[in-house]
Amino acid sequence: MPMTPRETVIRTIRFEGADRLPHEFPEPYGSDFVLVSMSPSPDARPTEGRDEWGALWHNIGVSKVGEVLEPSLKSWADWNRLSVPDIRDPKRWTVLAGARERAGDRFLLAAGISLYERIHFIRGLENTWADIYEAPEDLCRLLDILVDMNLYAIEQYAAAGADGYAWADDWGLQDRLMIAPEKWREIWKPRYARVIESAHAAGLLVLLHSCGEITAILDDLIEVGLDVIQMDQQENMGLERLGRQYGGRITFWCPVDIQGAMTRGTLEEIRAYCRCMVQCLSKREGGFIPKWYPDPVGAGHRPEAIEAMCEEFMRISADWARQREMLCEPVKR
Repeated sequence: MPMTPRETVIRTIRFEGADRLPHEFPEPYGSDFVLVSMSPSPDARPTEGRDEWGALWHNIGVSKVGEVLEPSLKSWADWNRLSVPDIRDPKRWTVLAGARERAGDRFLLAAGISLYERIHFIRGLENTWADIYEAPEDLCRLLDILVDMNLYAIEQYAAAGADGYAWADDWGLQDRLMIAPEKWREIWKPRYARVIESAHAAGLLVLLHSCGEITAILDDLIEVGLDVIQMDQQENMGLERLGRQYGGRITFWCPVDIQGAMTRGTLEEIRAYCRCMVQCLSKREGGFIPKWYPDPVGAGHRPEAIEAMCEEFMRISADWARQREMLCEPVKR
């Protein structure tokens, strides 16, 4: 009997062997995932207007994603005036009623709260970088509020039958980490560990989105128990390097590099990159989940490029399934 989508995702992440590659694609290719999020979420990123923390957002009209024009906490002297969302407000959690049933046999992925991006949405990016050295106690006080929010969210999602817990923190520039790796280890690593430990204790797998060149902290993320790294870029780190140094130790959840092959490659180059991703990042037991980038217009992805990527990954997955069936066939005597 074929594995359900949920089983396929879980077994791939746990390196327990699945009968195909799980995937997250647009229609008509479908997805093995269903996303659920508290509503409203304290980590919501509006295209225009103010968020719950008081930050002012604006969209330049190219991407779905807005950017912060005015952070909500420009000075630590204004701490007492900061609007901190009430994570325990029952109205946020009504969306969870029936979420497991609606997901059916697919992997139910819960959306958490970022631990770096939300900080710089509140403080501003340059202020956040300065805080690391000039106001670490204030920075950590704000960061611990976000950690506690995540711990409460994990309890709610686990009770609702979620399978995984995910948040987004872009840590990388094109060629290096945004901050000194030793400062990441000092300030963020123990807090990541606390959230991941809590999620695992509640029976949830943990997924993190982070783009840029993040190899400086990938070993650390693996050490604190991260199950899946969702990266939309790989060319700046190298597929072979990623596979050689981290393959088999963490699951990669990736589209074809959204700034490289997916935008500049021919259709055959995109298909070849798909094959290379599977060869470098996946093990027979698991470790790789292909996906698409859900803002193709903002990223400049052609419809035919998306089609080529999805079809190539689906072809590889079908071959994977056939090979597994052959391996599992009883020996005729």
